[in-house]
Amino acid sequence: MGYSTGCHTTFHHRYHLVWAPKYRFKVLRGEVRLRVREIIRQVCAEMNVTIINGVLSSDHVHMFVEIPPHISVSDFVRRAKGRSSRKIQQEFEHIRKRYWGQRFWQRGYFSTTSGNISDDIIMRYLDKHIHKDQ
Repeated sequence: MGYSTGCHTTFHHRYHLVWAPKYRFKVLRGEVRLRVREIIRQVCAEMNVTIINGVLSSDHVHMFVEIPPHISVSDFVRRAKGRSSRKIQQEFEHIRKRYWGQRFWQRGYFSTTSGNISDDIIMRYLDKHIHKDQ
């Protein structure tokens, strides 16, 4: 679990993301589950997002991903939720009937960062640099 590199960048931006279908209905089963998984993988491949781990429960999506610095977390989630919602409703009539109004996912999502060091270590590191410069 090292750093990733871009053209002029070295980064380690890892996020734990969670989102759920509207009303937390348990619809991520069978073919719908497989199709959502496939669509999210396609979006990740297009955006150069690395999936470190992921779980599709029957009523929510958990992902641990590494997102390049030029892509915001909200842009990634927006694209993953938007494309999967549109395609799932086009391909599965029972989903389209259940989610009238063209909204498959709940509005928001959960996001938290992950790293190798804690906030305390960063603060001590910065404090040491302040004292060196003085």
